[in-house]
Amino acid sequence: MNNGAYLANLDHARQELVVRTGLWKRMRDAGMYPVVGAQTIAYRKSLKLGQRYVIESRFLGLDDRAAYLEQRFVVDGEVFARAYVQGRFLYDRGGTVPMDELSRVSGMDPATHPIPAWLHDWAAQIRLPGTRTPTPSTWD
Repeated sequence: MNNGAYLANLDHARQELVVRTGLWKRMRDAGMYPVVGAQTIAYRKSLKLGQRYVIESRFLGLDDRAAYLEQRFVVDGEVFARAYVQGRFLYDRGGTVPMDELSRVSGMDPATHPIPAWLHDWAAQIRLPGTRTPTPSTWD
């Protein structure tokens, strides 16, 4: 499996997670949907063609901008790859969903589900400027 296939499979697993938990219906009723804001993945062992695996997903917490998940490719109890995913939420009509609104719709409270400090630092380090800020492509 190549690196793009890993990411595509993680997308499918996240979609299944939000549908099975009922979050998808609540978000759609509120006119919102999730997108990936950022992600990082580390590969430990290669998955071979036809090899069976499971994707484990767990919710890590929320900050003032996003929700965070950890996802793992697991074969017979052994981690083959691990990803951290930052999910943002957008309105169908345009614009970013404020976290207090996401909390209302999802039932998740950022105050009771804070992210680990290292994940907060990661998110700050990889954050790009907002879409209204000019961001020329230059190498520093």
